[in-house]
Amino acid sequence: MLKPTKPALDEAVTPLAGRSSKGQPLSYNRAPAPDLAPWLGRIYVTPVNLPPDYCLSSGIFNDSSMVRIQLGGKWTAHTADGIHQLGRAALIFGPQSKIMPVTVEGSFTSIGYALNAGAGYALFGRSAHEMVNRLVPLEHYGLNSEETLAAFSHTEDPVAIADLLERRFRILVESLGRPLPNPISTAFEALSYAHPNASISEFAAEMAISTRQLERIVRRDFGMPPKQVMRRARALDMASHLHGVADEAEAEELILRYFDQAQMTREFTELFGVTPRRFVRTPNPLLTLALESRQAKRLEALERVPPGGNRPWQ
Repeated sequence: MLKPTKPALDEAVTPLAGRSSKGQPLSYNRAPAPDLAPWLGRIYVTPVNLPPDYCLSSGIFNDSSMVRIQLGGKWTAHTADGIHQLGRAALIFGPQSKIMPVTVEGSFTSIGYALNAGAGYALFGRSAHEMVNRLVPLEHYGLNSEETLAAFSHTEDPVAIADLLERRFRILVESLGRPLPNPISTAFEALSYAHPNASISEFAAEMAISTRQLERIVRRDFGMPPKQVMRRARALDMASHLHGVADEAEAEELILRYFDQAQMTREFTELFGVTPRRFVRTPNPLLTLALESRQAKRLEALERVPPGGNRPWQ
């Protein structure tokens, strides 16, 4: 079995929530307030301190749409629309079907939140399918980037930042009439956390809809077909294990989701661009922080960790 290793460059990330058992610094991330739980999956605050002449090469891979507010740094992101070069920016990232390479120069703080499946369509009427592997300014969804950046320029306290994110999002949701995501998408997201090898047709039957209907809903709210969503979930859980931000009690179960080593290597390489063995040896601090936040959300959703409780890797 491959063993997770401590990534290099961990001194660049200020460990707002301490360090994992493998020495990995952890960002501040938490579940949203209960009244926002139908739409928000996770809130995070991550400060990174880099020498001015250092370029950090990393990547991000999220299974949900994200609002990212980048305070500082010079960014490049390799998207479906080409390479974006960014500075301070307030952006909406769509879900990723594979790892998105990013580089950043200079110190920065990244803050934001992950939307639950279907929340983007419920709130803005926009399909996740059109946003896969893309990023756009907040204006694309009728929001204001400059006002958002200004709102978060007055404090560095992670709890205060997270509280402000919630207050602003609550106002937004209430102004839109609090439309809820499709319950089928909510149930399918839960299934991807618990049983990403589950039968798609059986799930559709349980929901009393046809497989074709399920495929349309999932493509709209997740950005891709159901089987691809499940394959991505398996790979993200495995990547979390390999970088030491997963529940080690699940290690054997995660491996047994694959028919054999060859299938795991093939699927993992298609999504992450490297084999699992090379992934273990390759530092990717920004990706590891995102994986840790997703695993925290997943274990809380599965009621294996209480909200705000200690995570197995801490």
